[in-house]
Amino acid sequence: MKKLFDELSYEVSKYTTQKYSTSFSLGILALKPSIRPAIYAVYGYVRLADEIVDSFHGYDKEKLLKRLKAETYDALEDGISLNPILNSFQETVRQYDINIQLIDQFLHSMQMDLKKIDYNSDLYNEYIYGSAEVVGLMCLQIFTGGDKLQFEKLKPFAMKLGSAFQKVNFLRDLKDDYQILGRTYFPSLNMSVFDNTVKEQIEKEIEEEFKEALQGIKKLPGSSLFGVYLAYRYYLSLFEKIKKTSSQHILQQRIRIANSQKLLVAFKSYIRYKSAYL
Repeated sequence: MKKLFDELSYEVSKYTTQKYSTSFSLGILALKPSIRPAIYAVYGYVRLADEIVDSFHGYDKEKLLKRLKAETYDALEDGISLNPILNSFQETVRQYDINIQLIDQFLHSMQMDLKKIDYNSDLYNEYIYGSAEVVGLMCLQIFTGGDKLQFEKLKPFAMKLGSAFQKVNFLRDLKDDYQILGRTYFPSLNMSVFDNTVKEQIEKEIEEEFKEALQGIKKLPGSSLFGVYLAYRYYLSLFEKIKKTSSQHILQQRIRIANSQKLLVAFKSYIRYKSAYL
């Protein structure tokens, strides 16, 4: 009765998404029902790796990540895993022919998080590619359903959106990344001189990526367009709040969007979507 176990596996990935991210959960609900389980599976897998490197303090993170990597490749080879999140992920990878190199690059960036790195421009771009852009590409392979021409056409925009999301996360999490995890991702950033001028330079880069990404969102298939647009609007609202927040406040507190505000964003996004005013 593997079908029953597969159903359970996707439910675990769905619950994981709902537990960790209200924004992405609402965005996924706006996707066509047939592709939602696959996106839950991707998010669940990515979250599993993130938790290892970001949250499992007091445990041997390197050993746990190495185990996850080995179990990932075993699951892909065997077509099954006793870990429900891994099981739904391997099923999705096989169903949508997701490029294994994307998984390799993602795990490489997770490995980078276990080291203290002084990020220069090249390492910064390498990390963002593996931690965010490849996740966008995994999702794009699901959205395009095997249409290689459409995938290649939309690939640069998916990468820009993943990059913009990640950089917003970097700003939002700047306090915890630095004070708890000892990380600073932005190239050559000296935290002692992080001021509004430095912050505005980073924001300008993010703003351009959001603009480019929107052009690609408009070209997505109908099955995924509104869901991705909704996630885009959620992150854009978070970005706008960050822009209005001083650099010193960002170093003291993690910026959040209230659930009531997210519902308002969802309503406005739906109106824009239905009126084709994206």
